[in-house]
Amino acid sequence: MTTQTANIASRIRRVEGAPLLQLENLTMHFKARGEGLLGRKTKRVQAVDGVNLVVQPGETLGLVGESGCGKSTTARLITRLLEPTDGKILYQGVDIGHLSERRLRPYRREIQLIFQDPYSSLNPRHTVGTIVGTALRTHDMVPKGGELKRVQELLELVGLNPEHYNRYPHEFSGGQRQRIGIARALAARPKIIVADEPVSALDVSIQAQVMNLLENLRTELGIAFVFIAHDLGVVRHFCDRIAVMYLGRVVEEGPRDALYEAPQHPYTQALLSAVPDIAVVRGVPPKTRIRLVGDVPSPVDPPSGCRFRTRCWKAQEICALQDPPLEEKAPNQKAACHFAEPPRESIVAEVPA
Repeated sequence: MTTQTANIASRIRRVEGAPLLQLENLTMHFKARGEGLLGRKTKRVQAVDGVNLVVQPGETLGLVGESGCGKSTTARLITRLLEPTDGKILYQGVDIGHLSERRLRPYRREIQLIFQDPYSSLNPRHTVGTIVGTALRTHDMVPKGGELKRVQELLELVGLNPEHYNRYPHEFSGGQRQRIGIARALAARPKIIVADEPVSALDVSIQAQVMNLLENLRTELGIAFVFIAHDLGVVRHFCDRIAVMYLGRVVEEGPRDALYEAPQHPYTQALLSAVPDIAVVRGVPPKTRIRLVGDVPSPVDPPSGCRFRTRCWKAQEICALQDPPLEEKAPNQKAACHFAEPPRESIVAEVPA
């Protein structure tokens, strides 16, 4: 470790008993241009707006929702690829949300990201050895002359031939490229990995292999995960807790089994009703499908009050006037809804246009 890095690392303050990761009122607004009466007018895209989440050491938190709900932006905020507009990103009790690049460097080693697209996330001009070894060199993690051995160990750990360290990304399949991305994330010995839809770009037959690899790594290495996905089946298999996002906000959060068996928020109920049920093939009558009418509102001009009210069959006047807080509706299960309750078999999802 270099003297500069050692000095910075020595100033890292850990708060005893603090969660591994905690997001407090995390907000990210992007500037956008729009036409006004007096010429061009600046508007703001509310990509993430007041997210509160907690991740404990070794825990896996799933983040789900429709495209455009703010999942990937949240991932980039956690890894500080973006600096938040407001709120806090507490890593072991220390707010890293607005640290300078120099002071942030020791934390980057412990918070790593697996990208969604294995084709565009790897530099085609670099060999696998160079790609995986970058973190080793940046953070001075191996003694001089030991980089190649460590790279080969990492490749073997993720199921690749360690002798292929001198090959280029185009010589590998999509699944193999994602394994390279995983090896790159593991090189820094992180305590938490943010996986941004790591299997969505892969063939179905390969998805199971990569998910089994991540499960084994989590068990063996004790790494915490923030796992972002739109496939609710994959999330249920991999995650301990699940947070559901809609239009930049978390609308429900809770333990995996409780959330799947008794979802409290209407949006969560609609998502789960769309999951294919294999029991239908065995003759079990299909469950009621909740069909949401209309598109997701624009994050530039979200609805007043509850953001889901324009598509919700339970919406009443109070939903437009008061934004429901994310509060406990069942043991360890939170929902942001004035009329949160588990679904009933007799529910008829007639959503107003």
